[in-house]
Amino acid sequence: MGEKMPFRSRNPEATKADILAAARSEFAKAGLGGARVDKIAEQSGANKRMIYHYFGGKEQLFAAVVEDAYTHIRSGERELGLDELSPTEAICRLVEFTWRYYLENPEFITLVNSENLHLAKHISGNRQLRKLQKNYVDSVAAILERGAAQGVFRKDIDAAQLCITIAAIGFYYLNNRHTGGVLFGFNFASREALAARLKFNTDTILRLVAVGPMLG
Repeated sequence: MGEKMPFRSRNPEATKADILAAARSEFAKAGLGGARVDKIAEQSGANKRMIYHYFGGKEQLFAAVVEDAYTHIRSGERELGLDELSPTEAICRLVEFTWRYYLENPEFITLVNSENLHLAKHISGNRQLRKLQKNYVDSVAAILERGAAQGVFRKDIDAAQLCITIAAIGFYYLNNRHTGGVLFGFNFASREALAARLKFNTDTILRLVAVGPMLG
């Protein structure tokens, strides 16, 4: 009898997940240009032939990694149960989730930066990501509408712009923590600085959406 095939070969979904995990790490460290398929194969336990079979090549694998990264954060947002919270609590929960997601998934920032360097060509035309993003913006719009109906939020807030701002105030700080630390003269990544930044982010967004001066 011939040698038995490893279990991995009979579990394509697990194999693809392992490849994506290894590729996420490699692309985050080395970028698209510097990443090596050999290294991804070694780290994932798959061989290069299997990687090309499932993903077609390094460019397509990078596209899959970026899509997976965006899908993961959008999935996390859907699990927050924002519809069950008051409008103010929902906004606070979303700001905190976004901040902590960036802290716990630093490769997300690196991958997004890398895709921007390539002018977003790997996600251009990706209808699934556009749909996920629209659903996210629509969920924030629903929170804003509830807040406006209750008289606690302004009625003229653009939901897409708010989503961009929530992402930006966390993304920029963490993306530029090294240069920022040198220029501003304090450690951006210390426990105290991170806690202060989350409070600042939350206060900023609440003041942006609130009717009149924020109380408390």
